[in-house]
Amino acid sequence: MTLLFAPFQPAPGLAIWSLIIFGLFWWLMAKYAFGPIARSLEKRDQDIQNALDEAKNAREEMSNLHAENERLLIEAREERAKILKEAKDVKNEIIAEARESAKVESSRIISNALAEIESQKKAALLEVKNQVGAMAIDIAEKVIRKQLEQDKEQTAYVESLIKEINP
Repeated sequence: MTLLFAPFQPAPGLAIWSLIIFGLFWWLMAKYAFGPIARSLEKRDQDIQNALDEAKNAREEMSNLHAENERLLIEAREERAKILKEAKDVKNEIIAEARESAKVESSRIISNALAEIESQKKAALLEVKNQVGAMAIDIAEKVIRKQLEQDKEQTAYVESLIKEINP
């Protein structure tokens, strides 16, 4: 019974069999387990390295895209400024043309109005002259009639003149 309870005194046969089984276990592990484990660890290392490389490439690509975006943004701002300047120039040109056209049109309207005023003035003067002439003729006619009624000689003389004019 003392042997049963003496754990630190192993039997020599048990130690040999333990060593043989332990060696066989390690040989089986090396042949069937350690190779696949090592390959899976190598594959895992390779996958991690690939992921790190892809992340580095993605960072570089993002950096390149950011730089490209900045460049495009600057170009867009420059293009916007150019378009705004062109639009402002066109606006100023249109305003200048409109002002010039308005000046020409107003000059034309004023000259037409002045010509119309002058024409109406001449027509009014002619009308006044005609009326004054008609009034003068009426007055002269009335004066002559009055004188002709008083003087019978003058009446005879006027009638002779009328006969000469109308044979």
